[in-house]
Amino acid sequence: MALTDTAIRKAKPSDKAWKLADERGLYLLVTPNDSKLWRLKYRFNGREKKLAIGQYPDTGLKEARAKRDDARRMLDQGIDPGRAKQDARLATRLGAANTFSAVADEYIDKMEREGKAVATILKVRWLATQLKPAIGARPVADVTPHELLAVLRKIEQAGKSETANRMRSFASRVFRYAVATARASNDPAHVLQGALMSPKVKHHSAITDPLALGELLRVIDGYSGQPATLFALRLAPHIFQRPGEVRQMEWAEIDFDKAVWAIPAERMKQRSAHHVPLSMQALAILRDVRTLTGNGRFVFPSIRSAARPMSENTINAALRRLGYSGDDMTGHGFRSTASSLLNESGKWNPDAIERALAHREANQVRAAYNRTAYWDERVRMVQWWSDYLDGLKIGGEVILLRA
Repeated sequence: MALTDTAIRKAKPSDKAWKLADERGLYLLVTPNDSKLWRLKYRFNGREKKLAIGQYPDTGLKEARAKRDDARRMLDQGIDPGRAKQDARLATRLGAANTFSAVADEYIDKMEREGKAVATILKVRWLATQLKPAIGARPVADVTPHELLAVLRKIEQAGKSETANRMRSFASRVFRYAVATARASNDPAHVLQGALMSPKVKHHSAITDPLALGELLRVIDGYSGQPATLFALRLAPHIFQRPGEVRQMEWAEIDFDKAVWAIPAERMKQRSAHHVPLSMQALAILRDVRTLTGNGRFVFPSIRSAARPMSENTINAALRRLGYSGDDMTGHGFRSTASSLLNESGKWNPDAIERALAHREANQVRAAYNRTAYWDERVRMVQWWSDYLDGLKIGGEVILLRA
């Protein structure tokens, strides 16, 4: 006997689930908690199966019968409606996992597990947020070069060509990851190489004139700000490492007996541990600052919390306070200063200078060699460099480096 809406509404729960039968295998299961669930009983390949169709009253009697009829038509075509429903659910789940947004997040998570620097992770997450509003919900395999180019053009036309190029590069890495994990067949960002304007290369401002460098060193000694900042300013020219590495220097990394600063791989741009020989002058500065911050973790802690290193803009802000604009000198500029003048001296192997600067070696065989080579030369070089800086600072006669 066919069901009616009146019979369904009057159906009351009992201690056990019970059924109200309709026609052609359709029935309503009434549970003890008063849920009313549509089910279809059918046979496929000789086995009895059940298919969940919906819940009353969200799925009414008429709609339940329509779904029953759809399932019956699938059976007539030799298709198991229960399996078809599982496949559709799986396809939906996979589709959600295969969007550009999901693949990008998965790729970034992989970068984190690989131990990429926190700053790197923050940058790629920001790049992902710039791309997601336009293509985040799109299946990663369906994004076209023209679609991606339209997104990048908007950024470029806003005067942010460098950002647009970084977004293209990041998108390319996501698409290549999607290809590698069998969720896409090509990288639409790759074909866009050359489609965007090349950003103007920005070089860090640096003083490379010996007389001007001597003046800077004297001005630094007159800095009247935070003592830790003064010590950082005084140390930076002698060790010429990246500002981020200097500001995060920890006391545990410094071996005063061996005169070495060991920077762990996770803090290095190239993700490889780097050892910096320390001149007598650098050691003297570190001994001075140890009386100030030696009880903490960081050599140059934040003025707000000793549990954190000084902020990334502290050195540049101090240089501005001393009267040096961003076009005159930057914290990163101490590296360029050392590189230029050490090379100009003609006294040192260029490979030793590059190794001292922790620059990446493109040739992997040479890279493996350079990790251990030139140490003795670098030790002599940093001491010569510190002596040279001292001579400039006291205003001694400046001789031609290649004399």
